[in-house]
Amino acid sequence: MEFRRQIREEESINLTPLIDVVFLLLIFFMVSTTFTKETHLAVDLPEASAEAVTVVNVGIDIVVRENGDYAINGKNVINNEINTLYRALEKEAAGDNKQPLVITADAKASHQSVIRAMDVAGKLGFEQLRITTQEPVVKP
Repeated sequence: MEFRRQIREEESINLTPLIDVVFLLLIFFMVSTTFTKETHLAVDLPEASAEAVTVVNVGIDIVVRENGDYAINGKNVINNEINTLYRALEKEAAGDNKQPLVITADAKASHQSVIRAMDVAGKLGFEQLRITTQEPVVKP
């Protein structure tokens, strides 16, 4: 008896799906690692290295203390509520919102306290707003 030999197809593994999965994993890890870098932001306290500038027209000066209290032109504000600060700044400005406004904040003051002062100044229509810093203290 004569048997016919069957032609065997060459067996191989299709690598295309495997390569697709590897590329998808690579893209996933690349995208997910970029989001984790945003959580590692370093914030330094404000310091200035430039020379002090002499200002002729000081205008209104708001001082934000470490505990969140405010002082406007040397006069303490009763509490740190936004309505109280609004009324005190409105009274000190006397309707003249064209004069410059300087916000001086303690380095340990909360960010919310400074933003509250900026928000009140914006609601009253002040356009010239400056935020001051202090020179770093050089220890011998």
